[in-house]
Amino acid sequence: MKATLEERDTLVGVVRRVAEQLAIPFTVGGGIRSVADADQLLSAGADKVSVNSAALTSPSLISQLAEKLGSQAVVVAIDAEGGRVKTRAGTTETARDVVAWAREAEERGAGEILLTSIDADGTRAGYDLLLTVAVADAVSVPVIASGGAGNAQHIVEVLQVAQAALLASILHEDPERLTSLREELRGMGVALRDAA
Repeated sequence: MKATLEERDTLVGVVRRVAEQLAIPFTVGGGIRSVADADQLLSAGADKVSVNSAALTSPSLISQLAEKLGSQAVVVAIDAEGGRVKTRAGTTETARDVVAWAREAEERGAGEILLTSIDADGTRAGYDLLLTVAVADAVSVPVIASGGAGNAQHIVEVLQVAQAALLASILHEDPERLTSLREELRGMGVALRDAA
């Protein structure tokens, strides 16, 4: 389903308002199907764009985005289950192998890979370290691990193999947890930027 013009205008407006309030870089994904879509979001204040389903449908989109915007602004999001890439928010199977797709995304100009393990997502039992290692070893661009964070130890473990870790449900239910989690991570030797 394609995003309507009204939805695109709403997203651009949200990005503009977020950029006015946020003092850290941020990435926007969802419904980006063209360089023009991405350019609008970057012009509104996003620092990077993330593509997933549209890139799977038309891999040349990654190259087009990288050529126009620079690789540093292009994140390819990969939803993985059982070693295979899924699309449409993880609801549709593809025949693509996760590691092969990550390599292709990098070759086409992706500056980062956002790797979500559907198998681990929401479990709070830890990141899928085997999957993350396989992808991180296959590419030279930063890998952001997603799916499975339950505690500080999980984050420390994944940061030994990935360059960043995405935290979702661990913070959604208790946003105040971020402060104590940052202190736990510092105590475990993880270097963190000071919060703005």
